[in-house]
Amino acid sequence: MLSDQQFTRYLRQVSLPEVGESGQEKLLNQTILVIGCGGLGSAASLYLAGAGIGKIVLADGDKIELSNLPRQLTYTVEDVGKLKVDCLRQRLTALNPEVAIRTVNKPLRDEQLSIEISLADIVLDCTDNLKTRHAINSACVAQRKDLVSGSAIGWSGQVISFPFSNHINSGCYRCLYPFDELPETQRCSDSGVMGPVVGMIGLNQSLEAIKLTLGIAQENEAIKLFNGLMNSWQALSLAREHQCTVCAN
Repeated sequence: MLSDQQFTRYLRQVSLPEVGESGQEKLLNQTILVIGCGGLGSAASLYLAGAGIGKIVLADGDKIELSNLPRQLTYTVEDVGKLKVDCLRQRLTALNPEVAIRTVNKPLRDEQLSIEISLADIVLDCTDNLKTRHAINSACVAQRKDLVSGSAIGWSGQVISFPFSNHINSGCYRCLYPFDELPETQRCSDSGVMGPVVGMIGLNQSLEAIKLTLGIAQENEAIKLFNGLMNSWQALSLAREHQCTVCAN
């Protein structure tokens, strides 16, 4: 049961018929792992904390650079040179002291990646390289953990929701990208990107995570593509690749 203070804080959410008190309790009992605390992860985690996600784990080994600030609005000039996870934890705690925040100030790999995913209910992939995305995808498939993947480059972005915990035949990240390397640079740290596009994708990752928690995610629209120049969204379904080396079996 929500306390009086919680009811007051989350009143606007509780008032939604899709949420109610029972839905808010689900959010309060949820653990979400955010891998990558750049533009995507910082935007997503703010709204997750605001929504009352009970526990958020932040994983990132990078320090804040001046060139990050146009798209990573959680951080300030005074934060340059500091660890992203430390600064983001302070911001989230200031926003909602009830949320338990744990940080991992290094890249998650191999066994530690598997352990952290096993402890989470939902994983947000906010990284910017294909190798890491495939590793996260494989671990989530193996442990049947819901995954929300986001990426942005130039004026475009995409959000992909994988409800692996429901064991549905929706495919995985390997089905969509069966290769291990991209033919050209596809990282915002190496190429151009418009800041608000990154924010749009991060916010939509948080929205998808909240809907997965509440059990109201749309399973037939797994992929959402955003065109910043046209300010438009396109929703696509994702079919499982029968020869996929990750999820086919």
